[in-house]
Amino acid sequence: MNATAAAILVTGVLIAGALLAWPRTRRTVTTPAERAVHTALQTASQAARPLRRGLTADSAREAAPHLRALTGTLAVGITDPDGDMLAWDGPHPELTALLADTARRAMASGRPVLVSGPGSDGYTLLAQPLATEYSGMIGALGVVTADQPGPGMLGAVAEVARYACGQIELAELDASRARLDRAEVRALRAQISPHFIYNALNTIASFVRTDPARARELILDFADFTRYSFRAAGEFTVLADELKNIDRYLALERARFGDSLQVRLRIAPEVLGVVLPFLALQPLVENAVRHGLAAKPKGGTLTIVAADEGTDCVITVEDDGVGMDPELLRSGALDSIQTGTGPATSGESAHVGLANVDDRLRAAFGDDYGLIVDTAPGAGTKVSMRIPKFRAGIHA
Repeated sequence: MNATAAAILVTGVLIAGALLAWPRTRRTVTTPAERAVHTALQTASQAARPLRRGLTADSAREAAPHLRALTGTLAVGITDPDGDMLAWDGPHPELTALLADTARRAMASGRPVLVSGPGSDGYTLLAQPLATEYSGMIGALGVVTADQPGPGMLGAVAEVARYACGQIELAELDASRARLDRAEVRALRAQISPHFIYNALNTIASFVRTDPARARELILDFADFTRYSFRAAGEFTVLADELKNIDRYLALERARFGDSLQVRLRIAPEVLGVVLPFLALQPLVENAVRHGLAAKPKGGTLTIVAADEGTDCVITVEDDGVGMDPELLRSGALDSIQTGTGPATSGESAHVGLANVDDRLRAAFGDDYGLIVDTAPGAGTKVSMRIPKFRAGIHA
């Protein structure tokens, strides 16, 4: 081996050795303070998971060990608003009764209470009230320490209690949003047009004598449509099921309007499993038929497109009907478009629920996912919605 080759070999060995040693160097440069912060954040995250379900015996039991680690105390107890113990983690279970009594006093005063001396077996008990903005006093966090806690310990327990309250408050907000979603779905169900039901039954009746087989098919479509629309399932569904229900609705409307209602579908198979709010498409399609095409003397075409656009699915419902004044959208009058066979009249309010759908989309996916409406008098209407193909925590 010549000198040049030997030098290259030695250089390669030195570089390889440096590369092998580099990760070890990276791992050893973290300071004790950084490791302590990492551990505290990880423990806080573990405590947050059960508390995000609300304060119950099960969630308190799961969170208690992590809250004890965060406070650095001998034992932790969590009570309900009545002072009854939901969970205890750590030694000295004989102190639970005393801690429960201390918790009641803390909740009554709204301030932390310290107890030591007779009955405490030489330990100090601290009860910190748990109060949220929406529900008020929801319980107390109690700790047991071997010594009289100083300002640092008192502050730490107060911060851990505040953190726990924050997580429970988020759980309350989640539950409140779920109740609101259910209320909005019930509102949408109530908005299913009585005119549609009346007209569908009249259409079915007209076929009973002239075409009994067609009448039976339409009765089944009507039954399936109403069963789906009034189902007791959750606030979300998959696009495939929503399209099936739209098909039932359109079968009934086509039987009524005949060739004056044409329907075109362009659905990408890969987006059929996308999750979207329940009854999100029905108001869009009904609005297109009732206010766009039914008001046009010769009818027209309804086009429904569901396209795959990377991480999103884009759904459009378009008609070539009479259109509407964009000022209706800007003035917030979208949910009070009037019915009739011609332009808007002073008749019954249609409550087609487009603003409802827009609110539900934004609540579920964020402000980037509301409805977009393109319309003008005589130019038809196109309503688009963008749905993420996956969103954590949202499922049918």
